[in-house]
Amino acid sequence: MDNQALTLTVFGAEEKCASCVHLPSAKETFEWLEAAISRKFPDIPFTAVYVDIETSAMNAWQKKMAEAIQDEEYFYPLVTVNEHIVAEGNPNLKLVFAEIEKWKKS
Repeated sequence: MDNQALTLTVFGAEEKCASCVHLPSAKETFEWLEAAISRKFPDIPFTAVYVDIETSAMNAWQKKMAEAIQDEEYFYPLVTVNEHIVAEGNPNLKLVFAEIEKWKKS
C-alpha cells in the first residue's frame, strides 16, 4: 500500500438534482458508501468526508470540485477516492471497490 491514507469524499447538496428524484440523497449515498467500505475492507482505516457543495468546501481542491459541480461539469453525488473521481450521479459500488483495490496494491 502506498503511504497516502485512503480518503473517500462525497460531494452533494441538500436538494436533489432533477434527474435524481428517485435516488437516495447525496448524504444517504455517503452514509451507504461509508458503511459498505467499512464492511468490505475492515482492515483498511480510511477517512470519509461529505462536502455540501453549497456550504462546506474546506480546502482548495474541495472548492474547485464544488464549483465544477455547480457549473454542471459533474453530477452529484460525486464520489472520489483520494481525489480521483470514481463515480457521479448514482455510484456503482463495484467501481468504488475496484478503486480501493487499486489503492491497496500500490
